[in-house]
Amino acid sequence: MGLSHIKGDILIDLSISSMIHHLYSACELFKHIIVLKVNDRCIMELKRWVDTRTGAFDWRHAAQLYVDKEGNSDDIQCKEGKVRSALQHVVKFDPEKENMTEPIDLPPADCIISAWLLEIISKDKQDYIRYLRKFSKLLKPGGHLILVGSLEATYFKIGKEKFHFLTCDEEFVRGVLVGEGFKIDHCNVFKRTVESDLADHKYVIFIAAHREEK
Repeated sequence: MGLSHIKGDILIDLSISSMIHHLYSACELFKHIIVLKVNDRCIMELKRWVDTRTGAFDWRHAAQLYVDKEGNSDDIQCKEGKVRSALQHVVKFDPEKENMTEPIDLPPADCIISAWLLEIISKDKQDYIRYLRKFSKLLKPGGHLILVGSLEATYFKIGKEKFHFLTCDEEFVRGVLVGEGFKIDHCNVFKRTVESDLADHKYVIFIAAHREEK
């Protein structure tokens, strides 16, 4: 099954840092994008870009990659404008709370994207399952979930500081999704091709699934 069927009104993004490169594609498929961040600094940086403030990180390279890959006639400025227009809200969330965005109640999403966040906030595999279950509550019945992550990793670095990364494999990720009531539509696992001491992962996984309506 392809991914062209994944579209709708609302996308919720729960991903690391203030990265937006995956949102260039998402803004073509969803009317509204809501971004959730754990870290105040990430929120500040992303809002700075949305509001085109001085000193905002320049993401034009990501827009150029998208335009080149898609053969899209949109220029970079137009493409960035589409993302900014779709990106309705940047909201802080706490994964430990029952309502993670308290006191805000979010509308149910047609799709959730989570990239490299679960492996960072989870101390162990039980945490991973618990947080994924909370993320899933943000979905509409029949909604879609897209996960991007690293497999067989133990750490990543920012500068000289080393951070924990939950070690897991494809079997574990697939098992968690099925256990939480998802049907897997698409899964790709890519072997690492570039060596770096910034992280020690062996593979990257891209997996799309949906929760069947009851």
